[in-house]
Order: sequence, then C-alpha cells, then structure tokens
Amino acid sequence: MKIGLTYDLREDYLNTGFSLEETAELDKPETIDSIAAAIQSAGHTVEKIGGLQPLMSKLLKGKRWDLIFNIAEGLYGLARESTIPCLLDAYKIPYVFSDPVTLATCLHKGFTKRIIHELNIPTAPFDIISHIGELDLMLQRNKRLAFPLFVKPVAEGTGKGINAKSIIHDMGTLKKTCARLIRTFKQPVLIETYLPGREFTVGMIGTGQDARVLGVMEIHFNAQAKNNIYSFDNKATYEDKIEYTLLKEKSLLKKIEAVCLASWRGLNCRDAGRIDIRCDQKGQPNFIEVNPLAGLHPIDSDLTILCRMLDVPHEQLIQMILTSAMKRTEKSRGLRKKTT
Repeated sequence: MKIGLTYDLREDYLNTGFSLEETAELDKPETIDSIAAAIQSAGHTVEKIGGLQPLMSKLLKGKRWDLIFNIAEGLYGLARESTIPCLLDAYKIPYVFSDPVTLATCLHKGFTKRIIHELNIPTAPFDIISHIGELDLMLQRNKRLAFPLFVKPVAEGTGKGINAKSIIHDMGTLKKTCARLIRTFKQPVLIETYLPGREFTVGMIGTGQDARVLGVMEIHFNAQAKNNIYSFDNKATYEDKIEYTLLKEKSLLKKIEAVCLASWRGLNCRDAGRIDIRCDQKGQPNFIEVNPLAGLHPIDSDLTILCRMLDVPHEQLIQMILTSAMKRTEKSRGLRKKTT
C-alpha cells in the first residue's frame, strides 16, 4: 500500500516563536521517523507529507494515497485535531484513527463527559463555564459539585494548564484559577469534583467490538512530584517524578477494563488511543478523559511506555494500529459495495 504520513512538527512552530508549552502536543522528528520505519517494515511505501498546508498542496496537484497515517494535532481551535480528517473525508481517502466527530468531541473534555454521563459510565460530577461571571450561577445550579474541586482547560492535552494550583479548596481560589485559565487558553474551563484515589492510564487498540484493552498502567507520584497530579510539569520530567507499574489486581483491572471498553465504544473511538482513569474515595474507577489521538513518541509517550512494559516494541504498536485501520476500512469498502 501507498501510505501517507501527516503530522505537525514541533520544531517548525518553535522556530517561529511558539513556546514549549504551546507546542507540547506536537511531534518530534524521531516520532515521525519511527512511525515511517514501522510502516515500511510492514511492507508498505510511505511518504512523509507534513501538516495541513503541504497536504492540501499535494491534493490539489492530484496526489493520492491508499491510506493516511494521521497524527497531526493542529494548533488552532477547539476542533483542531479534526482538520486533516475532515479534508481526507472530503477526498474519500481513508485514514488511521478516529473520525472528525469523535476527535472534536473528545478534545472537548466537557462534551466528552456529558456523553459518558449519559452512558451511565462513572465520571466525577462536573460543569463548564466560558466566562467568570457564570461561576456563581453554575455552583447554585450544580449542587453535586463540592470542594475540593479540580479545574482545567476543556480542550488541552499533555497536562497543559494543569499544575499544583488545579486542586481548589475555596471559592476565592476557584475564581482566580478559572479567570487565569480562561484568559491564558481562551477557552472554557472544566470544573469537576476532585477524585483523591489512584490514577491509571489505559491503552486501547481496535474499533467497536474488535476493541480491547492493551494494558492498564498505574501512575505513582514520588516526593519530587507536585500535588500527586499528572500535570504538564510532572509529565515533562516524568523520569524524576513518576513511576509506572502494570496493574495486576484482577478485581480492579476488570472494573477499569469495563469502564474503558464502554467509553471507547460509546464515543466511537477507532484503532488506538488512551483513556485516563482515577478512583474516587471508595476506590471505584472513574472516567477522566480519552485521547483518541494519543502520542506515539518511541520512548516518552504514555502509550509507548505502557507497551514497553508489556514487551510490545514501538514498531509492533504502529503495525497493530495500521492493521486495525486497514481491517476497518476494508469492512467499510465492503459495505459500500453491497449498497451500490
């Protein structure tokens, strides 16, 4: 197969003045090279395309591919991860990972939790505000919210906007923190009940009934970590602050797997990704958020770290993702042929 690789290279944006935090979700050259090598190792030809602009240019010149391996995060807007998938849908070119609806929904943590709540999947009580003036009315309306609270931007990844001040114990701090986040990230803020229990990240592979849990990795914070939260700073320096272990407690593992499979299928996620889980005060696993476009750095990304602990090499992970996408798109082609 002729496979195109689309991505947003972090260094391109750093060179134009963007900060490390602003570009935290974008990819490094070693990620692109490792994915390309894995695709080639599976017997396919691969073309490194880049982001939206070079993709549009090639499409307008008539260039086509059998499949696109898309990891482009985008940098602008609440639906930024959907930009390239929308374009590929318009050109009827199949691609790896979730469709634009799922990507846009899951990037917005508040919209995601609304769906999860409607599906009766455990998740902490929450609400969303777009302006600081909405805060008092929101707290009057939502009686389930009680301090301590946890506050973060609705549409950021890699722990952006999350730090030691994200756990809120009083109204004054809540107002200051919400105002700062709205001002800094220019997007709504998610306010939810703080979950004090253990934290996990869960690797997912496959689509629909073919989906399965790869493994469940527990996140342990050492004395160097700040406030036992998976913040931007703690993630950036995880070697010094975080220890990861595979969860092997069968009863808890079964509960987490049930939450994750129901969430993955309910949100229509495809091929591969991650789900973050945190336990409440009773030890029950709650859905935090899902990443249907998870980082694939060969060393540092959570999904890669988990796979390494499972003795799954990066090359094999990429090929598993590719196999899922190819199987899914073949099914889709077959259905289209039957209806024509």
